[in-house]
Amino acid sequence: MNARDKILGRIRDAQNHARAGNQMDAIASHLEQHPRGPLPPPPDDLVACFSERALKLSSDVLKADHLAEVPQLLARYLNERQLPMRGVCWPSLAGLQWGAAGLEMQSRPARDDDPVGVTGAFCAIAETGTLMMLSGVETPATTSLLPETHVAVVNPGRIVATMEEAWDQMRKECEQPPRAVNFISGPSRTADIEQTVTLGAHGPYRVLLILAPL
Repeated sequence: MNARDKILGRIRDAQNHARAGNQMDAIASHLEQHPRGPLPPPPDDLVACFSERALKLSSDVLKADHLAEVPQLLARYLNERQLPMRGVCWPSLAGLQWGAAGLEMQSRPARDDDPVGVTGAFCAIAETGTLMMLSGVETPATTSLLPETHVAVVNPGRIVATMEEAWDQMRKECEQPPRAVNFISGPSRTADIEQTVTLGAHGPYRVLLILAPL
């Protein structure tokens, strides 16, 4: 046995507790033993509340009656701001008529030179105007993090009242937790320098939310 095998063996021995039973069962048991604290009453209109909170976070919000309207809405948004008409999108959105709207959209994870990234969202949180994103092969995190403009197509039916409900939704629908869960609350920002808020410091300069049934 070489040094590497010895090190890995010690790590495995230290993790015997993880092999003693199903980890998900252990998590469920832990949650049951820690009752949830009080929550604020849910808003009367989840979509209106989410939109209001998102606007306060400097996101832009548009509404579409049908998913097919998304390319035209995005093209108009980019034209009005004189932004590049090209980018990348999640595979689930690749079938939209991007070219007919004058957009050049590729279905692949984003690179650092892609100006626009179009994604969906696992769900949205009305209380804070936040998107909950789960990473995966079909939902690459780079598409929402690298481009200067992040466009999220949000299904109004996937808007929940609180973050607690968002986690409940994930546990209900996912057999295993994803490698990463990202929460997006408007454009990237920081106030590290002289307490002056600067947008786009660590990610997108702008976030456009298009509410459209999926």
